[in-house]
Amino acid sequence: MTASLSLNGAVLAVQRDGADIDPRLSPRPYLHPVRTRGGTEVTEHLPADHLHHLGVGVAVPDVSGVSFWGGRTFVRDRGSVMLDNHGRQEHLAWAVQKDAERVEELSWTGPDGAELLRELRSTRALDLDTRTWVLDLRVELANTSGRDLSIGSPATNGRPGAGYGGLFWRAPLGARPPEVTGAGGLRGEEALHGSRAAWLALAGEDGSGAPWTLLFVQPGVHRDPWFLRASDYPGVGPALAWEERLPLPGGGRLERGLRVAVCDGRPADPAALAEAVGALD
Repeated sequence: MTASLSLNGAVLAVQRDGADIDPRLSPRPYLHPVRTRGGTEVTEHLPADHLHHLGVGVAVPDVSGVSFWGGRTFVRDRGSVMLDNHGRQEHLAWAVQKDAERVEELSWTGPDGAELLRELRSTRALDLDTRTWVLDLRVELANTSGRDLSIGSPATNGRPGAGYGGLFWRAPLGARPPEVTGAGGLRGEEALHGSRAAWLALAGEDGSGAPWTLLFVQPGVHRDPWFLRASDYPGVGPALAWEERLPLPGGGRLERGLRVAVCDGRPADPAALAEAVGALD
């Protein structure tokens, strides 16, 4: 099943249910392709370097031992190993279906088919200017397992710096790694990886040399550390469990959000763009 997200009649993203994804990659809904207004693709899925990277979505490597990330799991004192621990996110129903907005209910189930989490995911396309639109993602996760759960990452399991998991954007590989900048004059992967910068931007090019920029902002009250990769592959996401496991008690809820300005070319003033993105209704 696929659905489109559009503004003014132009399709800017395709939403896929992920039902045909290999079970070892933790099947889940995702957006791909996502395009700039000029038509440049700014997402990647099933890349050879990380087959479990699926465009834009919600991927968590460890929910009380269940992987909703896909691929290998990092195990303390063993390293990255393939386990039979892959869950799946399944579409249940649409709460809202509009050209520029979709809200869906999802069920997160473990390998045994038992539900651990119930999710309400909001995906909106917001108009900004002739070169830029904004993808607004909101996630509400409810623990429906009947027991206490916790969210972890390879970092919490013993691999420093690998605190990934949550909303995640896999961008496409280009001829060279994208340039990375952030709030406060921060530049480069090393400076921004693990930071809580108010915004972060990737600036890359597609295979034909067309420049694109993605500027990431975390709306709302939560500002998680940024997980960032640029030199090995381009990927960005706020990390739910950067250094410590995140408890999610039985019946508890978790809310997170991400806004991304999708730009043709290079914004003249990234800080002003970040402010404009944050001010959108």
